[in-house]
Amino acid sequence: MVTPTEHAFRPQTERTSGVEAGTFRILIVDDDPSLRRTFPHVLARPGRHFDECGTIGEAIERLEHEHYALILLDYRLPDANGLALLDWLVDHQRDEAVIIISGEDAIDAAIAALRRGADDYVRKPYHVAQLQRAVDGALHKGALEKANKLMSQRLKASERLHRYLVESSPDLIFTLDSAGRFTYVNPRVKALLGYDRSALMRRPFTTLVMPEDLDRIDGLLSQPSSLPGESFNVELRLRRYRGGADSESDSVTVSLTGIPMITQEDDRRVVGLYGVARDISERKRAEEIITFQAYHDQLTHLPNRVLFKDRLELAIAQAQRRTGALAVMFIDVDRFKLVNDTFGHAEGDALLRAIASRLSATLRRGDTLARLGGDEFTVLLPDINQPEDAEVIARKVLDALGAPISLSQGQFRATVSVGIALYPRDGGTAEELTRHADVAMYQVKRSGKNAYRFFDPDLNTRHRDRIALENDLRTALARNELDLHYQPQVSVIERRIVGLEALLRWQHPVLGPIPPATFVQVAEEVGLIGEISAWVLERACTQVAEWRAAGIEAPRLSINLSAHDFHRANIVASITECLGRHALDPDQFEIEITESIMMDDTTSVAAKLRELRSAGISVAIDDFGTGYSALAYLQKFPVSSLKIDRSFVRDLEGPMTNPIISAITGIARGFELELVAEGVENEEQARALRALGCDVMQGYLFARPAAAAEARNWLSSPERLFEAFDASSATAHYAN
Repeated sequence: MVTPTEHAFRPQTERTSGVEAGTFRILIVDDDPSLRRTFPHVLARPGRHFDECGTIGEAIERLEHEHYALILLDYRLPDANGLALLDWLVDHQRDEAVIIISGEDAIDAAIAALRRGADDYVRKPYHVAQLQRAVDGALHKGALEKANKLMSQRLKASERLHRYLVESSPDLIFTLDSAGRFTYVNPRVKALLGYDRSALMRRPFTTLVMPEDLDRIDGLLSQPSSLPGESFNVELRLRRYRGGADSESDSVTVSLTGIPMITQEDDRRVVGLYGVARDISERKRAEEIITFQAYHDQLTHLPNRVLFKDRLELAIAQAQRRTGALAVMFIDVDRFKLVNDTFGHAEGDALLRAIASRLSATLRRGDTLARLGGDEFTVLLPDINQPEDAEVIARKVLDALGAPISLSQGQFRATVSVGIALYPRDGGTAEELTRHADVAMYQVKRSGKNAYRFFDPDLNTRHRDRIALENDLRTALARNELDLHYQPQVSVIERRIVGLEALLRWQHPVLGPIPPATFVQVAEEVGLIGEISAWVLERACTQVAEWRAAGIEAPRLSINLSAHDFHRANIVASITECLGRHALDPDQFEIEITESIMMDDTTSVAAKLRELRSAGISVAIDDFGTGYSALAYLQKFPVSSLKIDRSFVRDLEGPMTNPIISAITGIARGFELELVAEGVENEEQARALRALGCDVMQGYLFARPAAAAEARNWLSSPERLFEAFDASSATAHYAN
């Protein structure tokens, strides 16, 4: 029952975070619209209301008019990173809880966010359950903090309500006399420590203190007599009473604030101590959890990148003092993406936990196994005597994964690729050793996986060359280093050019010509192939338009597209738009694809090819016969021509010596497809192809790939292309 006096001095009920008590407003700040739409669904709870925006500026504008219980903040945003909003909240003394959601791997980003007041830091990719727990925890923590804040305000509201507030305080409040004995203690002591208030009267406060903390509190309790008026704050463990069973493990951690009680006389003597002890057991446990999370992987509970680096640096320092050696292993799970894509991320997580368990079982006491993220693990092997010691552990790692791992979807045989770097041979710092072990692991991946390899300086050189090539390729377009060469496709019977194939060339300013087989693969891996393909299409269309303006009618032009190009939804539209912009007829162009494209997402690829054919653009299968040739694909995909791979043409000696070419020519006739033979280098090959029914040929016998100027000469005087062919035919005639 609340008395009228108490009601008069009770603070007004606060509005919490912009809505009535019991509800929460949550602001989502993320530049990804799909995530902004997803969060309210996965985080929905009764009483939660969501607002969203995509930039820091929009967020500040909302915060100037609204209060929120929680802000879900992306780390990287178009106009600034999330730290800017954290600084704004501090400057404006705001109390919104903030959870940073980031794809940053570096621990520095997390540390910076937490130092600026972020309540939690969730790394991408994350589990929905992880995000839900973080949000629930932040809201719960915020609610508790606001409840405590309200209680603190009540303590200050009025001296007339002092006893009411003290008696109902969630904190342990007490007074001591000058000898350190209890003169008052509030009822909280019963719930917190299990003691009756009356049992503590006139007993020394130190009887509640655990033995390990006695020295500290004794010194502080004696302080008021010499330093009157100065308060102190200390963390202590107090005994919990359990029917007479006091033990070290049965204690409560409190934050104790002691304030000397001073007389009002002129001498201002210290007559006792006013103390407030707040139970911080939950906070201490939360701090331990946060500390653990900062240094351990959430999925496997293994040390993370930060803790691994700390231990590695310590091991290096110890090895330097003892002139010892150590090894670092970089372990990557083979085909892990296959599990995620096939069975889902839950199964992928189960696989990672199982692999972590097996890897841990192979290591010695004192070794450190860490998970860097994704499917990457590292191992620190201190105190090794020779490289063979690390080799023994590497074999154990491979053997440990020999037995299949049982998942809910079935059994999976996991393998790993292991790279090993040795100290001091392969590096003197933690960063060098980890990087070199990673380079060695990458070489295992390229060599077939499921093996181990020691770092070799030559590997690092090749790795650096690859990175340099990637960087140079990114600027090749801007520097006009790419060019198109053209190779004619000729009809031997009609003695005319029936087509040109556009071939991409890269003239590196330092390395010279770089083969397409080298840099195209790099472009695909680093995501540049779409930009390069768009340049090829634009350059080819521009060249045909220039020839036409000069009065030269070009035959059909073939352009090669990568399998990655067909992953783009707008690939057909981009081709037709380019042709339309240059006022070119679609039947002047042919798109060449490989057989492997037809194996990748068959339905989607077939639909795009049908769109190309409907637009009037021809489609050719390049290198036919070397990949996944099947009549079913020819029935399903609307192709217009086949190109016989040069590997079949190279070994031709007579019309019946290559049954594959015979089969391909039969397939072309059966499906009414045009047929082109690539790599024709001599007249004997040409005669054999003619005998097998192939008339259109392409190769060095007629012309090597050349720049646009030379291609223009061919178009003006196509008879020049048959001079070598005619000469070899005449020689063969006279020889017979």
